[in-house]
Amino acid sequence: MNILVALAFLCLATLAPWRVRSQQQRLLVNMTLVPKARASGALCLDGSLPAYHLHRGFGAGKDNWLLQFEGGGWCNDLRSCFERAKTRRGSTSYMAKLEVFSGILSNNATLNPDFYNWNRVKLRYCDGASFTGHAVFTNKTTTLHFKGQKIWEAIIDDLLPQGLGKARKALLSGCSAGGLATFHHCDNFAKHLPTNASVKCLSDAGFFLDERDISLNHTMRFFVKSLVQLQGVEQNLNRNCTRELYFPDLCFFPQYALKYISTPYFILNSAYDVYQFHNILVPTSADLHGHWNRCKVNPTACTADQIDTLQGFRRDMLGALKPFYMNSRRGGLFINSCFAHCQSELQETWFGDDSPRINRKTIAEAVGDWYFSRNISKEIDCAYPCDGTCHNLIP
Repeated sequence: MNILVALAFLCLATLAPWRVRSQQQRLLVNMTLVPKARASGALCLDGSLPAYHLHRGFGAGKDNWLLQFEGGGWCNDLRSCFERAKTRRGSTSYMAKLEVFSGILSNNATLNPDFYNWNRVKLRYCDGASFTGHAVFTNKTTTLHFKGQKIWEAIIDDLLPQGLGKARKALLSGCSAGGLATFHHCDNFAKHLPTNASVKCLSDAGFFLDERDISLNHTMRFFVKSLVQLQGVEQNLNRNCTRELYFPDLCFFPQYALKYISTPYFILNSAYDVYQFHNILVPTSADLHGHWNRCKVNPTACTADQIDTLQGFRRDMLGALKPFYMNSRRGGLFINSCFAHCQSELQETWFGDDSPRINRKTIAEAVGDWYFSRNISKEIDCAYPCDGTCHNLIP
């Protein structure tokens, strides 16, 4: 019995340091509100002040900056925007004041070898239009502030005197709706920084396709059209794009805006992006009888026909990316075949022993090789189910 107690004690003693290290690796960063934003009307949907979280760089990275747009979907009508305004997606009043920095935001060299000692900033998302709106709706009882563009400008103005204005290296990144925001603000970001700075942009899970759903309806296209109209977005889309397209609201989609971006760009996306699978390819409106329900939560439960449909979606994504892949000399790609959505902020998918890989390269390694011009970094995975390194993160 005494031997068993001793063994148990030894086991606990061995595990204790691991628990301490694990807790130390969890970096929590305080929220910073932007008081000056009120003067310019740069407010969240409910009228609260916008915010960001800043963790200071150190050592060789003290003059380098990484800005990460938070994601979180959109609202395209008054009802959904009113509902959103009462949540953390539309108000800083409902947001947690501490944010976990992990993955590309980690300050641990072992977990984030290329950007760990940079100034890292997370821009909180509270406008519902990927930081692009510029309008106000008012009735007798409520006001909705569609001021994403102004929020972007207010946060940049707040950060410039804190060192961003003297950056030597900078990366604008984002996940999901935040990844989409990088397409719309990439060149503008570069214009704020010194001309001799190395400025680049990264979109994670932000390459949303203008794709028909399984019923052959343009569900996502009509969603975007109503969003652009409601929130006054068109005036903030790329002007070269809006002049060229007959339907200028389509410039909200990255596949149409990408060719007009002059700043070096990296696109990180799953070819079977879970959000797009569930909301663009197979929205509820196109599957009223739930034939796709099992497939949506477990790809191994998909029928042969459903897999063929998913492979068609992958082909369309690669087709939309082909001009960028072929013609961009300064661009980078990491298109894997995992059922996931947002892979740069999760440590398990960003950089680890069992992280997803293409050609033995992790996402962190691919992004680092591209940013620092160590190697050509255009990685496209084989089709599902060939990749055994995937973390199929289906909510």
